[in-house]
Amino acid sequence: MFSGIIEEAATVVAVEKDKGNVHLTLRCSFTHELKIDQSVSHNGVCLTVVKKEGDTYTVTAIRETLEKSNLGLLSVGDKVNIERSMLLNGRLDGHIVQGHVDQTARCVEVKEADGSWYFTFQYQTDKEKAAMGYLTVEKGSVCVNGVSLTVVNSRDNQFSVAIIPYTYEHTNFHQIKEGTVVNLEFDIVGKYISRIQHFRDTQ
Repeated sequence: MFSGIIEEAATVVAVEKDKGNVHLTLRCSFTHELKIDQSVSHNGVCLTVVKKEGDTYTVTAIRETLEKSNLGLLSVGDKVNIERSMLLNGRLDGHIVQGHVDQTARCVEVKEADGSWYFTFQYQTDKEKAAMGYLTVEKGSVCVNGVSLTVVNSRDNQFSVAIIPYTYEHTNFHQIKEGTVVNLEFDIVGKYISRIQHFRDTQ
């Protein structure tokens, strides 16, 4: 379980394809604190540390993960938002994030607004998915590339988020431009409510 508060934008130093899997090796400042088998969120995807060497560590993404996320698009030099799992005695500064990416979205607009930025993302949806909670609501929470954000201008298949300078500089949002593919995780609370309502309506 995560909070969507990014600790660091790690750098990809190696990408190795292995049949249907991809091994990603990244460099970050707290590699020495990581442990083998530890869960770490990468652009919102929960992956397990399988190897450590110096200031780098390696995780493996399987085929299903690659199909549902943007991890298969990563190249050496790219920045990846990383976050270690939450401590139960800590504050929930973001929102409840599972690390299970629902789908990808594409950035369709980046607009600077007097020192901050508005990013607009578009994603594929349909009535069935929306009824199951795969949607955004105005001023609700959404996780974009692992970052907990507040929705503005929510539409049927599109939404925007406002990014402050700190987030822009300390996450990979500074690399996102029109056409960039990002990972989405919709709010788990909304999914549960939608699921419960679905069962009530079909009784």
